[in-house]
Amino acid sequence: MRIRVEGKHPLNGTYHPAGNTNAAMALLAAALLTDQPITLRNMPHTLNTQTMLAVAERLGAKLSYPDDQTVLIQAEQISKRTLTHSDTNGLVGMMLFLPAMLTRRQHIRIEFDFPLNRIRAHLEALRDLGQDVITTSGALECRAVKWEHKEIILSQTSVTATSLVLMLAARLGKETIIHNAACEPHVQELANLLCEMGAHIEGIGSNVLRIISPTEVNSAEATIGADHIEAASIAAIVAISGGRVQIDGGRRADMPMIIKTYRQLGVSLDADENVIYVPKHELLTISNREEDTDLSIESSPWPAFPSDLIAIATLIATQARGTALIHEKLFNNRLLFVDKLKAMGAQIVLCDPHRAIVVGATPLHSIYMDTPDVRTGLGMLGAALIAEGESVIDNAQVIERQFAGTLKKLQNLGAKLKVEA
Repeated sequence: MRIRVEGKHPLNGTYHPAGNTNAAMALLAAALLTDQPITLRNMPHTLNTQTMLAVAERLGAKLSYPDDQTVLIQAEQISKRTLTHSDTNGLVGMMLFLPAMLTRRQHIRIEFDFPLNRIRAHLEALRDLGQDVITTSGALECRAVKWEHKEIILSQTSVTATSLVLMLAARLGKETIIHNAACEPHVQELANLLCEMGAHIEGIGSNVLRIISPTEVNSAEATIGADHIEAASIAAIVAISGGRVQIDGGRRADMPMIIKTYRQLGVSLDADENVIYVPKHELLTISNREEDTDLSIESSPWPAFPSDLIAIATLIATQARGTALIHEKLFNNRLLFVDKLKAMGAQIVLCDPHRAIVVGATPLHSIYMDTPDVRTGLGMLGAALIAEGESVIDNAQVIERQFAGTLKKLQNLGAKLKVEA
C-alpha cells in the first residue's frame, strides 16, 4: 500500500485509539489454554491480530463474533502439534501459542524463518522452567515437563518471554516466581486474564511475579485496553501539527513517563483517567538543560520511556527549539530511520546505532519514503504530516499491521492522506 501525504494541515477533533495489538495477541493465545469459552472485547482489527485469529482456528479453536469488536474463543481441543513456516510467517509473536500447545499436546514443534537470537531469552526461560527444548535450523521442538516450584530470572526484560512464562506457570507449575519480568500494560492485561481464569498472581505491574496455578481453568472475559503507543504517537503528531485533540480511551495510568518526557520536549498533555487532552502548541522548547545537551531521552524497560516511541520522540525534537540526545538503549539499528528525517531537512547527527543528536527546530520538506519499519511507521507518517509539500510513503501497510484504522482516523482529524493500492 502506498499513501500520499500533504503536510502542514493542523489536526483537530476527537481520536479513539484501538485496542492494544500486543495485548490482543497474548490474550488470544491465553484463550487456548483452556477448553472453556473466553470472551475478548475491544479486539483491534490489525494484520497481526487477524493472522493470530487464523492460526488459532487452524489449531482447533472455534471463533464467533457477537459484535464487530468482540470475539468468543473456545478451543475444546488443540488439533495440531506443529506450527509450520506458513503459520508463523516471520512473526515472533506466534511463539505465544507455545504454552497452549505444549500444555494440551505435551510435545510440539514450531518452525520459524528468523534467527535464533531473536528468541534467545524465550528459549532460556523455557529451559529454566525445566522444559525439554531442542533447537534445529529453523525450528524448535519441546516436550512438556511439570514442576512443583521454580524461581527463575529472565536474561532480558522481554514482554514475550514474560508472557510465555506466565502462561506456562498457570498450567504446568504449582508455584512459579519470575524475576526481571516485563511489566508493560499489555503484560498486566495478560496476568489479569489469567487471574480471571483461576490463577493467583502476585506482583502484577512489578518486575517480580509469583504465580500459583489453578486446580481448574475457568471461562473468563476481558476488555483489551487502548494502545498507549498509538495514543502517545497521535498526541505528539497533533501537537507538532499545531492542532488540538481529545484522545478518548487513553489511560493516564499507562502514560506517566511518556507525559513527563513529552513535557521535557515541549509537548504538554492533560490527562484524566481515560482521556488525554492535547492543547494547541505555538512554540516547542526543550527544557531540563544539562551541561552538554539540553536534554537526554533514553529508552528503558517499562515503566521508563518505551523504545516504541523513540521515533516519535526524535520527530518532536526536530520541531523543538534546543538540542536533544536520543539514546536507544534496548535495540540495535532502531535509530537508522533518522536518515529519512535528515533527507527531509532535520539536523541530526547519528553518533552510532544507539545514539543521535537532534538540533531543532528545523522545518521539514516532503520526500519519498519506502518500507517504514513497523516501530517507526507512525514517526515517518507524522513527519510527512508536518512537512512542506506532498510526501509518498510506500509499503505503508506495516502501519496497519500494528495499529488499527490509524490512517482513516487521522483523515477524520483533517489529515490530507490519499491511500493507493
